[in-house]
Amino acid sequence: MAVPPAAVPAREVYTVSRLNREVKLLLEHGLPLVWIEGEISNLARPRSGHLYFTLKDEQAQVRCAMFRGRNRLLGFEPADGMHVLARVRVSLYEPRGEYQLVVEHMEEAGDGALRRAFEALKRRLQAEGLFDAARKRPLPRLPRRIGVVTSPTGAAVRDILHVLRRRFAAIPVLVYPTSVQGEAAAGEIVAALRRAAERRECDVLILARGGGSLEDLWPFNEEAVARAIAASPIPVVTGVGHEVDFTIADFAADVRAPTPSAAAETVTPEAGEWLARLEALERRLATEIARTLEARAQRVDWLERRLAREHPGARLQRVGERVLALHDRALRAQTARLAALGHRVERAATALAAHHPGERVAALGERLTQLRHRLGRAGEARLERAAQRLGAAGRALHAVSPLATLDRGYAIVTREADGRILRDAAEARPGDAVTARLARGRLRCRVEGSEPGP
Repeated sequence: MAVPPAAVPAREVYTVSRLNREVKLLLEHGLPLVWIEGEISNLARPRSGHLYFTLKDEQAQVRCAMFRGRNRLLGFEPADGMHVLARVRVSLYEPRGEYQLVVEHMEEAGDGALRRAFEALKRRLQAEGLFDAARKRPLPRLPRRIGVVTSPTGAAVRDILHVLRRRFAAIPVLVYPTSVQGEAAAGEIVAALRRAAERRECDVLILARGGGSLEDLWPFNEEAVARAIAASPIPVVTGVGHEVDFTIADFAADVRAPTPSAAAETVTPEAGEWLARLEALERRLATEIARTLEARAQRVDWLERRLAREHPGARLQRVGERVLALHDRALRAQTARLAALGHRVERAATALAAHHPGERVAALGERLTQLRHRLGRAGEARLERAAQRLGAAGRALHAVSPLATLDRGYAIVTREADGRILRDAAEARPGDAVTARLARGRLRCRVEGSEPGP
């Protein structure tokens, strides 16, 4: 009996199109959306508006497509050589059977992302007015103490201390140690700024660190650091990185310096300039003192002369001199009057002699004799009255003289210890040595007791 041949299973033959379609479905449904990082190359921009490029790393590459509806949402301009981070769907381009990635979202990786975050934070804080010039505080012309917020082991603190010592070594410096790089740096910087604000030990603060990449400098781009700088009651000068480096802290600070050394120069004056100013002020002060002393000496001389003029003895002397001058003037007037009368008599006698009237001459002679007697008596009476007035004036002057008071039995008592005149018995204590000046002579006494007066 013949055995029938075994049944051969039917073959399932795929076409190329079917295979590509099946593989596409497997890729698109088997893998979720994934994030991929790489460098853009072979970027193409056809008129359709889509983007076609290759993402590569050191060992492999993959083709990518980003359709027009998605690339319109990009916040940057893609270019060859740019490092990006993309969210993609894994797919297959069926006509050519090429495996590719369909990009749903793409952003700059590394420094690019940091730069965008920097710009976004800068715009937001600027809109709040945190960077306004109106809130910037002036720096002290000569700080009593300078605070430095930085790493105690970095090159920046050495550069700062070197500049401060060179420009004005007399100003003390206080370092607030903190990290200036890494995840914990921002929190430590904020804590150091708050600690400096609470202690109020310094007049100005320097916030500094040396140069580095954008990632190294990122703690100074944190919002918390910017707000701590703005809230500080002490003026803050930043010196972060190199001259080309700008951070959010620079915009929030009262003054931005390009380097740590420049920050140190900003907060300190030049000692030589201050010494020159002090020397100029010293010369000016010496000139003003000399001028003031000269003016005071002239006033003292004037007061001494005025005191000499107003002294009772000087006044008495002037009154006496005036009395003598009046007496001399009266004598001269009397003598002149007598001389004038004598001349008149002589002229009359000459006239009489010329006419030779005997009786009239005799009568006139008698009258002349009488007039001479009257004139003599009048002159003597006037001189006597003048002498009486002079004596009365002398007695009046003597009455107001302190010596006249002493003649009446009074005394001037002074304390021997300081020469002070005693007017109240309470001013002297038992046992004090006193001197009593009398009209003639002095008595040296010692107080045994005192009684209060009315």
